[in-house]
Amino acid sequence: MKKIFIPILLIFVLIISACSSQSTGKESTSAPKENKPETIIYESENGPIEVPADPQRVVVLFHSFAGSVMALDVNLVGADPWSKMNPRFADKLKDVEEVTDESLEKILELEPDLIIALSSINNVEKLNKIAPTVTFTYGEVDYLTQFLEVGKLLNKEKEAQAWIDDFKTRAQKAGEEIKAKIGAEATISVIETFEKELYVFGDNWGRGTEILYQEMKLNMPEKVKEMALKEGYYALSPEVLPEFAGDYLIFSKNPDADNSFQETDTYKNIPAVKSNRVFEVNSEEFYFNDPLTLEYQLDFFKKSFLGN
Repeated sequence: MKKIFIPILLIFVLIISACSSQSTGKESTSAPKENKPETIIYESENGPIEVPADPQRVVVLFHSFAGSVMALDVNLVGADPWSKMNPRFADKLKDVEEVTDESLEKILELEPDLIIALSSINNVEKLNKIAPTVTFTYGEVDYLTQFLEVGKLLNKEKEAQAWIDDFKTRAQKAGEEIKAKIGAEATISVIETFEKELYVFGDNWGRGTEILYQEMKLNMPEKVKEMALKEGYYALSPEVLPEFAGDYLIFSKNPDADNSFQETDTYKNIPAVKSNRVFEVNSEEFYFNDPLTLEYQLDFFKKSFLGN
């Protein structure tokens, strides 16, 4: 009996073990594999276009797009000259090639899988032969919607929307604090020197204007509304600057431009100047309205007006 029983028992144990192993094997392989698409369809201004679902080598030919791409942690291999000269972008773009819409051979050598540019660029058809090229018309949508569109293009819409929601909340909160400190009726002007010209800006031309006027709801002087609101900017002579100056001045200052007007009595007698209510900032760091620059601008306004 013992000689018969032991082999039967062993066979029984082996059968149970085999069944158990098969069951375990099925459970470990039952989860379906996630098949991520290699491309997506982006609905551009010019119709649907097939672009990489996870772009790895992006070329941008307009400065606001460079900051937007970097904010979403997507790799840049080529960027426009204005982005390259921004001191705040220097570290991030040190290994990125400087390119323009005329740098076709250099762009080809970079082997991009996506090109982002303005609708007004040259050589769109030739660029499209190098990589899918998506263009945007500047000002067609507001500055935050523009970032959201870049997020959609890069297949990172959720990340872009999350940043937008958070930024609006922080900017509006800071605006309420600023109004409580300087008065709800106080006016603010944004001026800039560029080459030999002096400009004042409306509410959608970078330089922090979107934050001050759109998000914070701070007041623009009537003369600025009249001359700069529609076009976004207005060139003026230093002699008439007092007519455009608000209770506070944001001076986006180009250190290489002619800033001698600051030594004139006309400038020195502007109430904002006499009251030490002029906040100067390097224009090369302040031009744009991409997320990286917007964060810097918001921080600058908080420090300038609130001291924090």
